Amino acid sequence: MERKLRDSKVKNAKTKPDGKPAILTDGGGLFLYVTTQGRYWRYSYRMGGKRQTLSIGSYPEISLEQAREHHRQARAQLARGIKPNNQKQAESKVDTFQTVALEWFNRSKQGWSAGHAERIESWFRRDIFPVIGKMDIGAVTASDIIRIICKVEARGAGDSARRVKQCINQVFRYAVTMQLADRNPAADIDTKIILKPLASKNFAAITDPVKVGQLLRNMENYQGSFVVKCALQLSALVMLRPGELRAAEWQEIDLDAAVWTIEVRRMKAPTHIKQANQSKHIVPLSRQAVAILRELRPLTGNFQYVFPSARGASRCMSENAVRAALRTMGYDNDTMTAHGFRGMASSLLNELGWNPDAIERQLAHKEPNKIRAAYLDERTRMMQAWADYLDELKAGGQVLPFRAKTR
Repeated sequence: MERKLRDSKVKNAKTKPDGKPAILTDGGGLFLYVTTQGRYWRYSYRMGGKRQTLSIGSYPEISLEQAREHHRQARAQLARGIKPNNQKQAESKVDTFQTVALEWFNRSKQGWSAGHAERIESWFRRDIFPVIGKMDIGAVTASDIIRIICKVEARGAGDSARRVKQCINQVFRYAVTMQLADRNPAADIDTKIILKPLASKNFAAITDPVKVGQLLRNMENYQGSFVVKCALQLSALVMLRPGELRAAEWQEIDLDAAVWTIEVRRMKAPTHIKQANQSKHIVPLSRQAVAILRELRPLTGNFQYVFPSARGASRCMSENAVRAALRTMGYDNDTMTAHGFRGMASSLLNELGWNPDAIERQLAHKEPNKIRAAYLDERTRMMQAWADYLDELKAGGQVLPFRAKTR
């Protein structure tokens, strides 16, 4: 920004010859208002479509250099969507980490998924704000941040500890950009040094056919909620991620056509692809899957969700419901997980000769814009053969490998 005033011009500023006030502009809306009573610094700006004026103070109590600093601070507040404070308020105002973090959060969350926003909010509330929330953001040190990260790791959440650090780093990047902090202490922290390496671990899954048969019989005899039982059984049949399954909506499912169509907004994909929502994942439904859904429909068909929450039909089933059911049946987290049904199907389908590309399409591992109806005929045959195979395992009969037709 080009500044127009000089100290000498401000010092010698006078009213107009007729005694009317004179205005000396400095740039960016800052000006000196000169009257017969005195000289006053003002900042003219627009907010909410209206022209407004901020009183900064009088000259010479506020020098040209000081007026420009107050002007800079006021412009920074305006850029954050905050009405600029007057001098007295600005001097008493302290930008705490929590204040700045919530500004960043409210600005950024518009481009996030609901789940991501909930996780960030939870980390703020549980891990970050209790430690540094009330501190002046400029007073937060790397040691303060390391203390938070290590505390999160200590509860067995190493991955969350790394994400918490990333979150704090983003807040400080925002603060530095908005000139609310001079530097970013989080940038100095290398989590590879202070945190234990993350062990590469796949979701536990049962892949032995005999044990799969026992699992299916246990699911058939499950004595808990009927809705949860149906979710368990479908988990084995559709190869979806747990979150995609539990948030199933009846409008997505065509039982007559035996097809479940899920918009990419509900799939695992980058946020910008979810927001565009221009592709879909098609899940062919076996006869067994359709039968389960038809049996469930009289119970939940009037609701939005196929698997409504036990606490209220306006929400879908909790992410812990299927996990808790597996624990009730005696399967701990190192033996079988809700996500493990995907691994179970993938492992056995590959082992038994089905087209790996068709399996990957069914798992929705490919880019969303390439999923669509790819290999749909083959996937339809595969999913029916998979359901028939599981029936054989559940019956405890002789385990015979089923093969895809020669391609």
